[in-house]
Amino acid sequence: MTWTLPGRATYESVIKNSVFRASAAPVEDEAAAMAFFRDVAVLEATHNCWAFKTGQRFRCSDDGEPGGTAGRPILSAIEGQDFDNVMIVVTRWYGGVQLGAGGLVRAYGGAASACLREAERIERIETVPLRFHCPFSSYAMVESKIESWRASRTECAFDAEGAWMTLAVPVEEADAIMDWLRDLTRGQMDIARLD
Repeated sequence: MTWTLPGRATYESVIKNSVFRASAAPVEDEAAAMAFFRDVAVLEATHNCWAFKTGQRFRCSDDGEPGGTAGRPILSAIEGQDFDNVMIVVTRWYGGVQLGAGGLVRAYGGAASACLREAERIERIETVPLRFHCPFSSYAMVESKIESWRASRTECAFDAEGAWMTLAVPVEEADAIMDWLRDLTRGQMDIARLD
């Protein structure tokens, strides 16, 4: 099972006078991750280290800390707790005491891990978009099924005969949902799977 965050989360710790603030958020892609970074990074802080993971894509930054002591431990916290589509920024205000490489790894990784552990989490469901034209006679039936399918409507535009709909449906349920939609209209509904 893979998890993500329903919203933002923060955690703060003090280690040998240095303050470490972890800020986490759900992100869909790298652009959203970098937008979150720009939003929460504190320019006056000593370091703003970060990591994100979205599917197979991931990146991390030590932001001036010794190589591998900040970004990689943050990423390990994300992967270690089976999170995806998550960005974490750990901001450090230096407190005057050197922590050493091991201390930095524990501080950054620990702040990120604690932030995710204490945050609300939701199951991340991989979805695929299905686009189809739904006649008015079937519209109410389709609408009534969306929640039980664990799907979400991403588009709905009406015309004279019904509605063009795009639903994000769980990948493992897509074929069954397509069959149900075709059965509803006795095979008359064209459905495009937009992988």
